[in-house]
Order: sequence, then C-alpha cells, then structure tokens
Amino acid sequence: MRISVIGIGYLGAVHAASMAELGHEVIGLDVDRDRVAALQAGHAPFHEPGFDELLQRGLDSGRLRFTSDYAELADADVHFLGLGTPQLADGMGADLGHLRSAIASLTEVLPARGGAPTLVVGKSTVPAGTSRELAATLEQVDGARLMWNPEFLREGFAVQDTLVPDRLVYGVPSGDEQDERVAMLDAVYAPILERGVTRLVMGYEAAELVKVSANAFLATKISFINAVAEMCEATGADVTDVSRALGMDDRIGAKFLRAGLGFGGGCLPKDIRAFLASAEDHGVGDALGFLREVDAVNGRRRTRMVALAEETLGGLEGRRITVLGAAFKPDSDDVRDSPALEVASRLRAAGARVTVTDPEALRTAQRSIPGLCTVPDTQEALRDAELVLLLTEWREYRDLDPVATADLVASPRIIDGRAVLDPQAWREAGWEFRALGRPDSEAPEAPQDPGSSEGPVSSDEAITPGRVLFPSGVRVPA
Repeated sequence: MRISVIGIGYLGAVHAASMAELGHEVIGLDVDRDRVAALQAGHAPFHEPGFDELLQRGLDSGRLRFTSDYAELADADVHFLGLGTPQLADGMGADLGHLRSAIASLTEVLPARGGAPTLVVGKSTVPAGTSRELAATLEQVDGARLMWNPEFLREGFAVQDTLVPDRLVYGVPSGDEQDERVAMLDAVYAPILERGVTRLVMGYEAAELVKVSANAFLATKISFINAVAEMCEATGADVTDVSRALGMDDRIGAKFLRAGLGFGGGCLPKDIRAFLASAEDHGVGDALGFLREVDAVNGRRRTRMVALAEETLGGLEGRRITVLGAAFKPDSDDVRDSPALEVASRLRAAGARVTVTDPEALRTAQRSIPGLCTVPDTQEALRDAELVLLLTEWREYRDLDPVATADLVASPRIIDGRAVLDPQAWREAGWEFRALGRPDSEAPEAPQDPGSSEGPVSSDEAITPGRVLFPSGVRVPA
C-alpha cells in the first residue's frame, strides 16, 4: 500500500521505517527540513537501538523516502499522524496545534484523489474527544475517513514494539468491527495480524483513553513504590524487600515496581497532567485528582536526591560531583524532563562542580543546559570526584567494578539513584554507599521489565543490527 507518515520525530520516523519494513511504499513528511534531509541521507536524529539499520534498509529498498511537501502525499491510501502533543505553555492540557494543522493541510491535497477511499490514522496521545473534532474537519473531503490507533512504544524498544506489538487498538466512531476503516488498517498491518497479534476495535473515545490511561497507571505504580520508599527511609526498612514481595503477587506484578529517582521523558509527565486537565474539562476532575500526588511524589524524588548528596558531603559549594547518566532512561538520548539532568542542574545551582557523562545523551544534554560540563569517557568523568551519583541505569554503569572505580575518585562515595548496584560489594570495596529507600541490603533482584521508564535495558533484549525480532524466525519482506 501507499502510506504517508506525517510528523517524523521519534514516533513517526520509527513508524515510517517499520511500515517500509512490512513492504509498503512509505513517504514521511515533516516541516523541519533539516530533519527531512538527515533522514533522507540515512542519519537518525535520535538514538534508538535497531533504528539506523531499519532506516537504511528502507532507503536502500526504495520503499522509504522523506519530504516537506504535502502535495507529494496526495496519492497515499493511508496517512498516519505521528505528531507531538506537548503540554500547553500556559496550562497542563495537551497542545493539539500540530494535529489540527496537519488535518488542515491534508484537506487541501486529498481532493486530488477524486473521492477514492482514504484513511487517516491518528497515533498521537490525545484527550478524549479529539478524534471526533478532527474527523468533523477531515471528513468534509469526499472519501476521507479518520480512525485512532494509539501507539505503545517504549524508548529503547520502539522498533520491536512497532513490529511485534502486544496488541493493536483501533478506534472508530461507533466501535463497529464491520466499519470499512477496520479492513483498510488490517491491510496495512497484515504481516503483524497474521502472527496472531490481538486486535481490539472500540469507539474513538475508548481508544484515546486506552493510551493515556496506560501511561497514567504506569506513572501511578512508579510513584506508589517511590512513596513507599519515603516510608522505608523513615522507618529503616529496605524498599527492595518490599517491592520484591509485592511483585510476587500476580494481582500486582513486578513491572514498574522498582523504587528510584522516578520517571521522566516526553510521555508520562505531560500525559498524566493532560489526563487530569481533560478530566476537569469533562467535569470529573475529582476522579483523577490523585494524579496530582503522583506527579508530586515523582518530583520529590529529585529533591530528595539533591538533599541526600548534600547530606553525604556536608555541603555542596565547590564539591566535585560526577553524575552518571543524562538521558531519562538507558538506551535513549532523550533528555526531556530527565530526572538525572534536573538533579545535575540543581546541584550546579547550589554551587557544586558537576560533571555529567552519558553514552548517548551528552549532545542533547548540552543543548538543554548550555555550559553543562560533560565528559564522554566514564573513567575520565569519575576522576577526582568526591561523590558519584548513578542516575541513569545504563548497563556500563551497572557493571562498574567498585574496586577499580575506587582508584579513580578522590573520595569513594556513591549514591545509587536507580537501585541497580550491590550495596555489599561496593561497601566491601571501601565505598560509602547510599541509595533512595535502602539501608544495608543484599543485591537487588534483576529488573523485571527492561523497557520500563524505571528499568535498565538489557543488551540481550535490544534489537540486533540487521534483524527484526519476529517470533519463530519470521522475517518481513527484504
């Protein structure tokens, strides 16, 4: 099929390359001409395991290209909207300006199809009611129809989550499986559906709520265990013991139940705020009022980390601190609302001499905080530090040798902000070891969900260059 993807940021670029991998003819569009040029040249504007190879295969096959001209989309049968819905500058709601602009532009070029069936598919996270608003504008064009198909990507696993999803959600006006839109999107996803992936058809509003509800639930679960961590610090309990026991209850589960510095990124923080704002707009704000505390608990973890650093050093002015991690999670260069970067910024503001290192995110970190001292090499960044903070759980930081690392620093002090280090091993190597919610304890259990916003990414679960992780060795068209 002929497909367009409008908005080729993180979501859209991955989706465009993935649709080309499925065998479709795909054109990606963005108003950012530099991004278009970079992608057309095979250069990813972000770090995502497996994406570089996927992008290059699509370009080499001739099935994937990029443009800034809406006129070039006129022949496409299906248009995916992969546009951002950032938090409003003057409130907590979602800014739908990019989506509305895209729909307006499409209505100018789609009449060229002469009424041929054309499907526009929303992928963005939006408030309930958005689909009906956009459909009212779009469907003035003969043959054009709208449906909503939310994405459930984890950064660091986006390629796998697109090509091997755990479910596909279709939102159509009445929730009717016989709606002609369902058959059109089934044709797009045929190679995925043939493997038995669950497909759920529901009304517009339900599809919109599935995505934002999922993010709100995950954020709530993370903040819950971090609230418990505050209680553990007050009582002397070990939060890893509590979370391990809770996770064994199959009604609760272990995923997203590991205490630490909290969540960040471009989704969970702004989505829970937009969900609350939408609830208030619909007159049921009290029902989701608890999300305010979810947000507040998350913010307190950052404040607590700064306080713990000050307690450990007896003051911050002029003290040399090395921060391990800048991205909001491992296997990403995304620093949007990064807890690690906010802690580093607060420490600098308090007078500390802060050095930040990260395997992938230093360029984006420097754009976010001009003048930030960054050092790419981990050993060099650790040299002469008086305190080390592990704030993003990249595998290379989790695997640091405490004995060898002690030889690099000025004073062997470390605070584990992600509950991934073995306290006993570090203390036996001579380190003063502290962690959020943890007194003396055994080594933490291996993380249950490497793709969660709180969990480290395991190298054996990342996408291997040149292959797509389809079950039973199934390959998509080359």
